[in-house]
Amino acid sequence: MRLEPEEQELYEAFKEIPVVDAHEHLQPEKVRTSQHMDVFDLFVHYTRTDFLCAGMTEEQWNQMHNPELPEEKRWRILSKYLKEIRYGSYARPAFIYAKHLGFDDITQQNYRKISERLQADNRPGIYRKILVDMCNIKAALSQARRTDFDLDFMIPVMPMDMFDDVRSWDVVEKRASDLGEKVSTLDDYLEVARKGLRKWIKEGTVGLKMVSRPYGTPDRKQAVGLFDELKHNKEMKLTDMNPLRDYLIDQLLDIASELGLVVAVHTGMWGDFRTLDPKHMISIFARHPKTKFDMYHMGMPWVREAGVIGKNFPNVWLNLCWCHIISPEMTCSALNEWIDLVPVNKIIGFGGDYGKPVEKVYGHLTMAREDIARVLGTRVKRGLMTREEALEVARKWFYQNPKRLYNLKV
Repeated sequence: MRLEPEEQELYEAFKEIPVVDAHEHLQPEKVRTSQHMDVFDLFVHYTRTDFLCAGMTEEQWNQMHNPELPEEKRWRILSKYLKEIRYGSYARPAFIYAKHLGFDDITQQNYRKISERLQADNRPGIYRKILVDMCNIKAALSQARRTDFDLDFMIPVMPMDMFDDVRSWDVVEKRASDLGEKVSTLDDYLEVARKGLRKWIKEGTVGLKMVSRPYGTPDRKQAVGLFDELKHNKEMKLTDMNPLRDYLIDQLLDIASELGLVVAVHTGMWGDFRTLDPKHMISIFARHPKTKFDMYHMGMPWVREAGVIGKNFPNVWLNLCWCHIISPEMTCSALNEWIDLVPVNKIIGFGGDYGKPVEKVYGHLTMAREDIARVLGTRVKRGLMTREEALEVARKWFYQNPKRLYNLKV
């Protein structure tokens, strides 16, 4: 991307600022290096949405990512639809990484060479090479539903639904058994959950993850009644959203605060995003003023509402993870408004939000630095802040704010 001179100067300076990558789905490195890697893996995860939207079928998607099929067939599928999505921000990190490898584009002539390079690099040390050496990342908060990361800069954030989602008695017994406990009452189960969270903390966990949904008002009487029904009717199954879950979430948020865990909240984008409106969380934020919440994804597309939430609730931080590849323009526009609305120590600038393709973290971070250089560079040009102040703000967003929120020793 071509930046204005002032923006380019800031962008280059940002490379020297350490980064806390505030949201990933990366598995332990040993899991990644045990898998085959090729050019088609640069187009997994979020680009799937664009491919299917452009007309690719589920069968074609599965064939494109089947390494048992001939590369030529897989490339024909990719190339047919790549021309439709290549200008989108989901695809751009793949091209940025290909350029880092020395390829100006991904084409019929070079896709095999790119695959060979990716597989050759796919060995122990790949995370440190990309995340630490190339990206200047000091810690990456990763949500992979596990705590056994094999590198000290990979920090787990665990899903709260591993304790709040109770739909059968079998689930209750399994979770209690895993922790060497037995459960008879709802309060017993809450103690099991507390023990589970403490275990995660000992294993390095710094936060929990939940999703913004239209939750009901917690009611202990209803929750106890449902819990006891599950206990006495082993065949009973609850729906996803139910009064027991509402109550458990409410209790777990208080426990998280007691134990010093931050609660990350997915808001906005994905599927039927109407159910993920950040405004669903307002009553919860108000009910738990001592719990620290890290609100993800700018609440896209409700970016203004998310900014107002961040302005009005001292216990809510605003996290730009995923946003730079959803829409750089929406991100920049919203971030420029947020500077007017929200204290700069409440904004977190980057989270790659990737699973298998750690390579795309580099591309995404490049886009994040560009976006923030554009926003802060405009402020400098308008005389609203100096260059030194812009660098101070960027350092907060990329590093200091997530470090302090999650109490990281990096």
